[in-house]
Amino acid sequence: MSTHQPANPPIPPEESLIEYPSRFPIKVMGPHHEEFVASVVAVAVQHDPAFDAATLERRPSSSGTYVGLTVTVTATSREQLDNIYRALTSLPLVKYVL
Repeated sequence: MSTHQPANPPIPPEESLIEYPSRFPIKVMGPHHEEFVASVVAVAVQHDPAFDAATLERRPSSSGTYVGLTVTVTATSREQLDNIYRALTSLPLVKYVL
């Protein structure tokens, strides 16, 4: 007999460490290429229509090959954050999402 558990079971609001809504930074690593940056910004806007691309922080690697982006979204729920993480990790150019 097997019991199926969801990958991320819902967390009751009183047990969440995050208060919603709140500003939530997400770090994304990928190639130092505008296509990568544009795809990350598109995901942020899709899940947070008020996202302002001007707030995007960029940190190039020492070799210049990669860039770290900090995307700060307005988190409204755990489900929204999970969807953002899933969307970002599914992008072909994304190496890491933290």
